Amino acid sequence: MVTPTSETSETCSGAVTGAGDGHHRGRTGPRGRLRIADRVYSGIAEQAVREALADEWARRSATGAPPKASVLVVGGSARVTLHLDLPYPADLARLSGLARDTAAARVAELTGTPVGSVAVLVERLVPAGLA
Repeated sequence: MVTPTSETSETCSGAVTGAGDGHHRGRTGPRGRLRIADRVYSGIAEQAVREALADEWARRSATGAPPKASVLVVGGSARVTLHLDLPYPADLARLSGLARDTAAARVAELTGTPVGSVAVLVERLVPAGLA
């Protein structure tokens, strides 16, 4: 995506043209398509969840497995499934919601793809002090 400045402007077709200098500096019409691999979406979601839950895990001697995500993009909308280990005891609803909201926001922000749904599957509860 081109950010319009005082020297360029973006047209609806995605073409970039000069700003009144009389020279055509871009192409007319669509230039192609961008496809983001599902594994890229998954990596973005996993990193977002790791960062969101880092403070909760930092206070404990035991840690769970890294979060896993699977993403399916259908009809221009992403469906995310998160597989998480969560610390116990803890507010599981709050942590699941934090993971869900953070993953959805980051995927949408970095890819421009709206996130239609996020499913959170808690795979394991990790008790405090478990090594």
